[in-house]
Amino acid sequence: MAASAALAQTPPAKPADGVLVGTNGMTLYTFDRDQAGSGKSVCNGQCAALWPPLAAPADAKPSGDWTVVTRDDGAKQWAYKGKPLYFWVKDTKAGDKTGDGVNNVWKVAKP
Repeated sequence: MAASAALAQTPPAKPADGVLVGTNGMTLYTFDRDQAGSGKSVCNGQCAALWPPLAAPADAKPSGDWTVVTRDDGAKQWAYKGKPLYFWVKDTKAGDKTGDGVNNVWKVAKP
């Protein structure tokens, strides 16, 4: 599929206003309980329902600071500098950063 091949060449997120945002313009977050470089996300189940992972296609390849982690359900997720990335369900529009500091373990992802 040409679209996923093109996506593999393009970073899955970009810097905007000092934070990383998805291609949809929505703020991305990191979770302090994830171990950088572990290749895993510890946010699964209900956690992932509130903090949807930045999904990666099954054929995604690491590139530069971007790596791919395999989630407990087998799905792939993008990580930046070893930290898996997530959206926050309570952000409703591009530029929202309402997840920053939630439970003192969620932080905006910085480029």
